[in-house]
Amino acid sequence: MGKITRFNENPILSGAVEYHNFVFTAGMTADDLSQDVTGQTRQVIAKLDEALEHFGTDKTRLMQAQIWLKDIRDRDAMNKVWVEWLGEHGRPARACVQANMADPRHLVEIMVTACR
Repeated sequence: MGKITRFNENPILSGAVEYHNFVFTAGMTADDLSQDVTGQTRQVIAKLDEALEHFGTDKTRLMQAQIWLKDIRDRDAMNKVWVEWLGEHGRPARACVQANMADPRHLVEIMVTACR
């Protein structure tokens, strides 16, 4: 059996989990909910960078992404930040859907899987 390593645990979940060189993040949301979808997406991406870096990987090693938007009409604004972040390489397989959020102030939530 391989070792499972957890990052930023709390009583409900781990912020990220690594197993056999695969990193799975939780759905990441913004902390400053006063910001629009662009600002919230930037916050989420910073959290993803932190979790991936903790396990020695980065956005160029993304395999899959799941994105939830409170309002699908925010997709273009979110995608602008997403594409800037990804750069030229590392585009994952991806889904992006509209969803009811646990807190209605959350405008975007992103979960990724990466390899090391």
